[in-house]
Amino acid sequence: MNLVYLAYRNMVSKPLNLLLSLLLLSLSVSLVTFVFQLSKQLGGQLDKNIAPFDMVVGAKGSPLQLVLSSVLHVDAPTGNIKLKDVATLRNHPFIEKTIPVSYGDNYKGYRILGTESEYFKSYEAELKEGRFFEKSFEVVAGYGVAGKLNLGLGDTFTSSHGLIDGGDAHDNHPFKVVGILEPSGTVVDQLLISNLESIWEAHDHWSSEGNKETGGEPHTEDEHKEHENHEGHEHGDEEGDQQDEKHENHEDDEDLEITSLLVKFKSPLGMVQLPRFINENTSVQAALPGFEIQRLMGLLGSGAKTINGIALAILLVSGLSIFISLLKTIRERRQELALLRTYGFQTRQLLGLALLEGIFLALIGFILGWVLGRLGIWIVSGYLSATYGYALLIKGPEMVELLLMVVILVLAIIATLLASLSIFKLNVAKTLSDV
Repeated sequence: MNLVYLAYRNMVSKPLNLLLSLLLLSLSVSLVTFVFQLSKQLGGQLDKNIAPFDMVVGAKGSPLQLVLSSVLHVDAPTGNIKLKDVATLRNHPFIEKTIPVSYGDNYKGYRILGTESEYFKSYEAELKEGRFFEKSFEVVAGYGVAGKLNLGLGDTFTSSHGLIDGGDAHDNHPFKVVGILEPSGTVVDQLLISNLESIWEAHDHWSSEGNKETGGEPHTEDEHKEHENHEGHEHGDEEGDQQDEKHENHEDDEDLEITSLLVKFKSPLGMVQLPRFINENTSVQAALPGFEIQRLMGLLGSGAKTINGIALAILLVSGLSIFISLLKTIRERRQELALLRTYGFQTRQLLGLALLEGIFLALIGFILGWVLGRLGIWIVSGYLSATYGYALLIKGPEMVELLLMVVILVLAIIATLLASLSIFKLNVAKTLSDV
């Protein structure tokens, strides 16, 4: 007689008990695997995107907001800073490179970033087709935004003021797509990147048009801050000398502003000394992306630990449910087990039958929970991709998850053995005589 078939028939004969055990077990597994994958992939994405830069210099405010807006591009900026206020950092002996960035406009919800050619090198971004920008209002589209907006080489578009779609359009300054990047798995995939001059020129025009409409009256301070969330510089490897000359010209202009300055240190001493000096002695703010993201993940980690604690409690309850279900099943089937003994089944075979039932429950519960966890990742990935441009991967089982499966199997085996103790005390003659 086939023990596997018998175990299967025993398991499905009590559908309500089966569903309860599977529900508890799959819920605990789905929570653990979902939180594990979400924390790991978000942490990996964040680390990958902040890796090129050691420090961000911007307007006073929240350092975390400064990092989120200037490096990860998922928040509003803290404000603008004068280009001349950070000019001395470009030649500091502790600093390897600085990259100014400026933004404040969007096209259909995707940010237009003004920066320099070094920004592409920092993320090792390569062209899929076309070329990098060489003059104002030429834009290089990230792989993700080009695909979602169906942008091709030579396409033109007008930007909208602000970081979300629906702002005033800069109709007199259309951008032209001159390049599309290869997918890099970084924030670059979701950006439209031009030079700094494009941002400055677009907003000089916007400001002058706004003054005309208001009869020449100046903007309020809030309006001024809102529309000046942008600034910039030029690009092109072959134009290095011209770019250096532009730097000098920009730094002489006291009115030019940028959103922030991205900094890469040459010496570890820079990370120790410069941020504190900048924060205490200047009108701007320095933030360390690594520290701020670590602090953010620490906050998220507290929530993850709480959820994992809940999942562990549910897992223990599911183990108890398996124990009670099997104990009840064995007691209700004492006559059947005694009858099997008369057909030649030994005690170890009856024990094996119960173990198979417990193992089936554990495996099916784990598989269902794992699938539900990945379904959760897929749903969150769709939301993150649509909102922030971050996509999560649907990966196969990882070592931690396989270890979880082993723990569940061990738990199910222990519960089964405890529930099956009565098999060893089965009195065949007495049990059959009571029928």
